Amino acid sequence: MSSKKEWALIVSLLLGAILVPINSTMIAVALSSISHTYNESIASITWVVTVYLIVMAVTQPIAGKLGDMYGNKTMYLWGVGLFLIASLGCALSPSLFLLIVFRALQAVGGALLTPNSIAIIRHVVSEKRLPKVFGYFGLGAGLGAALGPFIGSLLIDSFSWHSIFWVNIPFLAIALFTALTMFPQYKENKSEAPLDIIGSLLLAGSIVSIILLTKNESSWGYALYSILILLFVPLFFRREKRTQHPIIDFALFKSSTFTNANLSVLLSNLMMYAVLLIMPLFMTNQFGLNTSNSGMALSVFSIFMSASNWAGAQLHQKWGAKKIIFLSFALMAGANLLFLLLSSSHSVSFLMISLILGGLASGVGLTSMQVSSLATVEPAMSGVASGIFSTFRYFGSIISSALIGLISGYHTLFIILFAVSVIGVFVSLGIKSDETARMEQNSA
Repeated sequence: MSSKKEWALIVSLLLGAILVPINSTMIAVALSSISHTYNESIASITWVVTVYLIVMAVTQPIAGKLGDMYGNKTMYLWGVGLFLIASLGCALSPSLFLLIVFRALQAVGGALLTPNSIAIIRHVVSEKRLPKVFGYFGLGAGLGAALGPFIGSLLIDSFSWHSIFWVNIPFLAIALFTALTMFPQYKENKSEAPLDIIGSLLLAGSIVSIILLTKNESSWGYALYSILILLFVPLFFRREKRTQHPIIDFALFKSSTFTNANLSVLLSNLMMYAVLLIMPLFMTNQFGLNTSNSGMALSVFSIFMSASNWAGAQLHQKWGAKKIIFLSFALMAGANLLFLLLSSSHSVSFLMISLILGGLASGVGLTSMQVSSLATVEPAMSGVASGIFSTFRYFGSIISSALIGLISGYHTLFIILFAVSVIGVFVSLGIKSDETARMEQNSA
């Protein structure tokens, strides 16, 4: 593929992929305005956020499987199209119910385009350039998530909360047009295996029950969701082991590299999400910073995370995945120790150093984790592998949210995060080189 066509492909895919994290974080600053518009409580309005998380988590592995079945480009186009239609529906929704429905449809679109955009890159970009291209995606996604609240607040102050959905339309239209007219032709080895409908429903039931358990605040809810988890999860594993065409092929986990790469992103996202959730409250209570200043301080964490993601992608070829991922968790251990010391310190300079180190640690290994995961599978299964990787990433966020809800006290939380980073160091030792990982998978 020529350099111009490759860049056209990358830019087009980036336009679609970056909007997914932006819409995930941008909505947070609009909840109060949405509540006022529909005259609904904040508790009801938060379902606009929760439904997006649930549908994204449930749909990711299924979307990857559909891409391998019907073509990653086809599913990517469907994803962009659904995201566009859903954004229009969100902007025009006359009721909270319809807004939640269109947010769910938006999440389906995002879930379809995310793993399939990664699979398309795997098909058309050379293995040598793959880490650098993934680095651009990581940089864009990180900046998108970091800048989402800032962009949202500017749009809401200038127009209204509806504008956070209207702004998607031109970018998605461009992404759709370029995908239809400029994408290069390449051969896709489509899977002939049918979609495991029963397995998909059991997976959905399992994930929804787990997420609702973490969001629950009543004793009857804990009992109900615990029973559903004990019902759905064993049935899902039993189904996937017995069916000929599983939605998640557990044979992939015979590769230690595939398993450890996915565990790495789960642990990494758990710590990253914990920092994003707890640090604003920590900075307000321990340092007396107002909301605006704590938000600016946290943006430093996100910016350094995005920059280190790009830097880690550049170093992947020189150092290899194991060293990069090991470095990531070692830096996280150091950052968590600094967070522990912050409990007895009130130095803003020390706080900023801690956030910078935490950002560098959270971003530097992400590309190597993704490349290692994909290196263990055949190109025809890239969609499934990308979907599994995205699901593990979401579960890291879900576990983090649950931990923060269960644990009282910053000191205890930072000790747990330090322990998680140490576990990550040992997990990174199970990552092999890309070539060795492919040989391992072929022999599995």
